[in-house]
Amino acid sequence: MQSWGLTDQGCVRTQNQDTYQIEELDNDTVLCVVCDGMGGAKSGNVASALAADVFVQEVRRSWKAGMPQEQIEQMLESAVKLANFTVYDQAQQFEAFNGMGTTLVAALLSGKQGTIINVGDSRAYLINQAGITRLTTDHSLVEMMLQQGELTPEEARTYPGKNLITRAIGTESVVRGDLFQVDLERGDCILLCSDGLSNVVDDQEILFEVAHGVNKQFCCQRLLEIAKNRGAPDNVSSVLVLC
Repeated sequence: MQSWGLTDQGCVRTQNQDTYQIEELDNDTVLCVVCDGMGGAKSGNVASALAADVFVQEVRRSWKAGMPQEQIEQMLESAVKLANFTVYDQAQQFEAFNGMGTTLVAALLSGKQGTIINVGDSRAYLINQAGITRLTTDHSLVEMMLQQGELTPEEARTYPGKNLITRAIGTESVVRGDLFQVDLERGDCILLCSDGLSNVVDDQEILFEVAHGVNKQFCCQRLLEIAKNRGAPDNVSSVLVLC
């Protein structure tokens, strides 16, 4: 597997509160995570970096080659719970960190099997010859309104409350991550991204850049350039894994 990642503060924000990490657990296994922090200039970046660090360290500590799927899912759930507890605890202890939190989307890709976990509205996509498939469901007000038929997809893209998320790491004492499984074939791509990308670059544009780009290693940079050409009002982060 090959992997690349990129994060940028965008065109408007004065600080980058996104974090990403890529960890090779063995020759055929990659763990990647993207976190999008929130909670003000002094704490959003702390929340995202802390959550990513704790999550990756816990998975690295627990990972064993050949783990059955049930144990992989339990491991990822435990890592999310530990990341949540750590961020929440810091927010309770230090006034400067009060109210901080972060999204988290992570993928553990091993051989022909991928397991995704997410909290918040950072996303995971599968991109291959069949097209692009969003693997995660946003934990957001807009997603709820879409599912209830209160908004159309076109209305959702410009809805004033589209940044309101309904679940995050660190804002409550307990949080649950959603798990997704995906079968992988050689040449498939997994893309993780913060909403700073998905809010301004649509799925078909992502598909075109990843599927038809000459060099996969430059895909994250090209997607960032598209976002910045459109004003990039938020931090922009993406991780691409070529299976």
